[in-house]
Amino acid sequence: MDEADEMCASCGISGGDDITLKNCNACYLVKYCSIKCQKEHRSQHKRACKKRAAELRDELLFKQPEGTYLGDCPICFIPIPLDPEKSSRRPCCCKVICDGCIYANHKREVEELQVKKECPFCRTPLPKDNAELDRMVKRRVQANDPFALRKLASDYYEEGDYGSAFEYWTKAAKVGDVHAHQQLAHMYVEGKGVEADMKKAIYHWEEAAIGGHPNARSNIGIIERRHGRLKRAVKHYIIAANQGLDVAVEQLKMCYVKKMVSKDEFEEALRAYQRAVDATKSPQREAAEQELEVFKA
Repeated sequence: MDEADEMCASCGISGGDDITLKNCNACYLVKYCSIKCQKEHRSQHKRACKKRAAELRDELLFKQPEGTYLGDCPICFIPIPLDPEKSSRRPCCCKVICDGCIYANHKREVEELQVKKECPFCRTPLPKDNAELDRMVKRRVQANDPFALRKLASDYYEEGDYGSAFEYWTKAAKVGDVHAHQQLAHMYVEGKGVEADMKKAIYHWEEAAIGGHPNARSNIGIIERRHGRLKRAVKHYIIAANQGLDVAVEQLKMCYVKKMVSKDEFEEALRAYQRAVDATKSPQREAAEQELEVFKA
């Protein structure tokens, strides 16, 4: 390790038993012995810090996520499709269950002549009415469940209470709900419940994209293209296509026609897109697609 790495970048004091050096938490290039030294060194360090912080942000932003923010169905362990019509979240446990497993559970209940309908995952009886559904969601809100917080925010938004919607989407985002970042971005674009701020909207889209939200990443790609940052736009479209987003494929087609992306890159993105889509398929889900609509909870 370089000796300079263990010295305060401002006063030059060495780290030791009595001196604890802390990294600049924006760039991690230098260390300081105190906040006072960090502030005094700010003018000298600002340019290098900003450059390295942007590089670190891009490394994180352009890393291909292993899947999407939806993850796998907790029953069959097959990735959840991006199409919201092919899965549903249960209010009792807030788990996203694919239609295939919902359909299989329904078949089991019919075969066993089971009168009381249950959640396929946690076996909690399904709510009898909206009042019971609301009570379930409230219990999950009290438990600080990310989805329940997001659901409450959505309800407030539909009622026109944008301030409360913003509050609960913010809470959901803080406890790890990726889609909440997507919703916050739209609020900053629309200026509902908060002052319009495109910079903050982009920040939330980036947080959602890093968390595996392909639609958020596609939105960033569109913004990058509008500002002439074509290489960055193409990177975003390719990552989103690799996650199975059909809109990203269409965007890549336009980029290919305009010679913004090579034939090899385009073909590989198409193959990756198809692999992602195929990974969400199963015989059980195909059967559900044909027969489940009547039985969805």
